[in-house]
Amino acid sequence: MHVLIVTDQHPDSLGGAQVAIRAQRRALELAGHRVTIAAPALHRPDYTPDPADREAYVALPSRAITRDREYGLTWPSARTDRALARALRGRPPVDLVHLEGDFWGALIGLRAARGLRVPVVHTLHNNVDEGTRAVTPLAPLVFRGLRLWRMLALGRPRGAVDRAARGAWRYLAELAAEASVVAAPSRHFAAQLMRRGVAREVVVTRNGVDDALVAALREAPRSERARPRLVWLGRMSHEKRVLEFIDAIALSRADADVTLYGAGLLLPVVQARIAELGLTDRVTVAGPVPHAEALAAIHDADALVQTSVGFETQGLTPFEAAVLGTPTIFCDPAIAADVAVHPAWQTAGSSVSALAQTLREAVDALGRAGGELRVAPAEANEFLQSAQSVRLLEVYARALAGPGA
Repeated sequence: MHVLIVTDQHPDSLGGAQVAIRAQRRALELAGHRVTIAAPALHRPDYTPDPADREAYVALPSRAITRDREYGLTWPSARTDRALARALRGRPPVDLVHLEGDFWGALIGLRAARGLRVPVVHTLHNNVDEGTRAVTPLAPLVFRGLRLWRMLALGRPRGAVDRAARGAWRYLAELAAEASVVAAPSRHFAAQLMRRGVAREVVVTRNGVDDALVAALREAPRSERARPRLVWLGRMSHEKRVLEFIDAIALSRADADVTLYGAGLLLPVVQARIAELGLTDRVTVAGPVPHAEALAAIHDADALVQTSVGFETQGLTPFEAAVLGTPTIFCDPAIAADVAVHPAWQTAGSSVSALAQTLREAVDALGRAGGELRVAPAEANEFLQSAQSVRLLEVYARALAGPGA
């Protein structure tokens, strides 16, 4: 089987969805399938493509849309269609298009699927409603603009759209109407998509964690420490609540070392806040690191801290932490319920004071345990990519079998 994956961002850019797509590709190839990933070209100055990825990646014409040139946009157009068609020449015929984007990736992928006359599986990764409202008061206008953009790129939806879907959910419903199977990376987001009228049925295909990386790290020794070690990983933006986390560290006065991994527009503000609150002796900003290094940091930590609330459609890092044996301090109860392993801590609310209280409780428990408070592998093996690939291949088979399968 030859699967064409089309996504909003290059697989080598920063992000949980990109990490998951890379793991999916490796697992599918190990199972004997061909995978081609089409995405905007990556414009980051320090990026050097891996020669081993040359046959798997199609870098579409794009322009950078962020200051750090980490993310790009490819316009759905006849020019883009031609570029993708040229890249597919000489490759085996595409059997199925898997959309793993909710914006230009979805539009480009649907145009490609129409031309190739193959079925579509659409994994919806983004809570477009929550994410848009977090960054602009003009969200309703943005949602109308998205629907107009979809109409210009694709015409009328080729499938039924629930009239109950409104705003961003209506936009997603119009995209999903053309898919043979609609999927989501978590139970809580799948339930929300169905409740909002995006699709009558949304199957859960979680983003898995690379088996080989996990196997190597599970056997690796953890470093010595004088006090508990916490890690935070993610994009430094308002919806991730990184500033609230720093405030909670100061308020909690928890006796722990904290390392922040990632980058984003708030990075200078984060560094200034740490200095302002006198936390430089306890809080370190490591910046962006390769995925393998991030996993090693999670494994070495005593706990991961998950701070966003109501924004994540999955939250990959708590899944990664679970398979590596590292407990998580959760702020989002929906993510905590999806992971459902022990030990774990859940804040009593979304306030800074609630997070500070939970940080104190967790650090005290971790300190008493002396680094021995860990998640058992048997509790978390379902989050490995191998387990998720079995599910994903079942979804592909259903899409290929056609309606009613």
